[in-house]
Amino acid sequence: MIKGLTYLLIFLGIWIIFFKNDRVEYGPGVLAPHEPLQTKIELPKPFVFKEELYTPLANFSIQAKVLSKENYSLDRGAAHSPTDLALGWGRMSDESIIEHIEISQSGRWYRWRAEKLPIPIKEIERSSANMHMIPANEEVASILDDIKEGHIIRLKGKLVRIDSPDGGHWQSSLSRNDTGGGSCELIFVEQLNIEEILP
Repeated sequence: MIKGLTYLLIFLGIWIIFFKNDRVEYGPGVLAPHEPLQTKIELPKPFVFKEELYTPLANFSIQAKVLSKENYSLDRGAAHSPTDLALGWGRMSDESIIEHIEISQSGRWYRWRAEKLPIPIKEIERSSANMHMIPANEEVASILDDIKEGHIIRLKGKLVRIDSPDGGHWQSSLSRNDTGGGSCELIFVEQLNIEEILP
């Protein structure tokens, strides 16, 4: 019996370390009220990063709630973007709203469903998005690793297009109103912070 209790305590310890702390909760209320800020780059200057050509398409900044996080290591884009964040702003940063929405990510897609809509469909679509994160440096990569579902984050960077020597390309959406294939933002993240939210 003592041996069984020992195994149970070990299991509970592992569960607490790896699962219990995977989500952060701040309680109800809009915590990221503003829409993303995007400004056009008039004279983009392409640059080489990780042996591929990057073309900046727009300056981009956002404060948002992390609705979901998914890491990738096997697909072609993983060498550049190891993590996707599904982000919400406006009422999609309010836990009293998003607790009624089931959110998931896979295959570079963000999906949601709700048995009863807490807000209109168009508002959900325009106030949330799946965004591919490209860490510009080790500091950003480290912070990206620390981000958990529920965190409020603030980032600055550039929406980009990536062109490969073999002719392939990967391009960011430039609209918050699109849905489906090609609607995700591809962000070269130059600054990233986890916001401190006081109780």
